Amino acid sequence: MNPIALSIRQPWAGLIVAGRKRIEVRTWPTHLRGPLLIHASKTPDQRPEALRHVTPDLAALCALAGGVIGRVELIECREYRTRAAFAAEADRHLNAPGWFVPPALYGLVLAHPVPLPFHHCSGQTRFFTVPGAPEPRIILPPETAR
Repeated sequence: MNPIALSIRQPWAGLIVAGRKRIEVRTWPTHLRGPLLIHASKTPDQRPEALRHVTPDLAALCALAGGVIGRVELIECREYRTRAAFAAEADRHLNAPGWFVPPALYGLVLAHPVPLPFHHCSGQTRFFTVPGAPEPRIILPPETAR
């Protein structure tokens, strides 16, 4: 079975793989849970509010584009129905409160990020499969595998 991926603009994809961004915000919910490849889109987000999160140690990771750069585990999908609820988790999704648009946004909660060797492939909207990509097995630290 081909692994599932989500395409995300840089620098957000790199920030996710580095563990700095732990919630990816979307306008749609999902019931999907489990391993997920992170695909760095060819189209970057060059807004200052995105670039301000890139520290020198993350510059190379956040510059990769057009392929898979890491894997995570999708563990939850949160629903934000108010600007206040959205703002309360800004430290995890890294978006300004003004980014909230009613009636709702959804936060894909991501855990256990691991960088992978770059795997060139085209991205798609929403979730997609990546033929030939390494299977993104999630290996939990011993203290969490109970």
